[in-house]
Amino acid sequence: MKELFVKGMTYGWNTKRGAYQTDDAVNSLQKLKETGSEWIALSFFALQDTYCSTNIHFDYSNTMTDRDIQFAVTEAKKLGLKVCLKPVVNCKDGIWRARIGFPEEAIDKWQAWFSSYTYFIMHYAELAKELDCEMFCIGCEMINTEGQTASWRNLIEDVRTIYDGPIIYNANHGKEEGVEWFDAVDIIGTSAYYPVAKEPGDSVSNMVKEWEKIACKLEKLHQTYNKPILFMEIGCRSALGCATMPWDFEHTDLPFSEDEQANFYQSVIQVFWDKPWFAGFFWWDWKAKLYPIEEADNDLDFDIYGKKAEQIVKHWYSLAK
Repeated sequence: MKELFVKGMTYGWNTKRGAYQTDDAVNSLQKLKETGSEWIALSFFALQDTYCSTNIHFDYSNTMTDRDIQFAVTEAKKLGLKVCLKPVVNCKDGIWRARIGFPEEAIDKWQAWFSSYTYFIMHYAELAKELDCEMFCIGCEMINTEGQTASWRNLIEDVRTIYDGPIIYNANHGKEEGVEWFDAVDIIGTSAYYPVAKEPGDSVSNMVKEWEKIACKLEKLHQTYNKPILFMEIGCRSALGCATMPWDFEHTDLPFSEDEQANFYQSVIQVFWDKPWFAGFFWWDWKAKLYPIEEADNDLDFDIYGKKAEQIVKHWYSLAK
């Protein structure tokens, strides 16, 4: 695979059916393009009832329709953006998808779940092919399933019969070494929500020291599989203390801090930008409907629109690679 570097952003997560086709969404994509982004990860979800269910629903009261996805991909391509199609499975009862799985000896349940999941993924692999998506993500943070190596290999083989672009799997931070079948994908992805701050309001220099340790670990992973590593998800909310727990979305009582978010962004880009084995960023995340820019300092979410972190992204994404 030729050298790849993704200047990207996750777009449209947790968005209701039809929302991709609104004027707000088209405007949001334009603003995303203005950050210097060259890629989007178009990320959406379907549901299974619980972590131990074996059936994934194509329920269009929750799942984006193919027409929604087609519209978003078409609009992105009009702007010159490349697209990684990223279908995700969540649990209807709110349990994190990483818990999806069964006891090792429950072979029938594993087979039933992988049959349903393969049907789900193959549907979107075909759509990714039809829409000329430049990358396809076959799974996200599915930690308890990752030990089912033969089933994942079979899935990847099936996907390759339909989709001929690069395939990525999105592991979770700190769990990357547990995926023994990374040799079968083209790109190693991870959700890089590493807690690099020691305390709320920590400095860029302190975060850089932590990222350098993480970079050493990820370089060894690259050497093991000879695959580029891409941060399929990465980000930090603009709230004080969130760089100590970048994955957090629940502590809405924390005070606003665009500096904390900006320091997280600056530190990780600074460390990884020139690593020859590193393939780039899909920041989490850019909403399909943006808040008014004058309200940026009221937003405690992962969004960077109108915040200091957006200027950091614009600076780095303006640099040649």
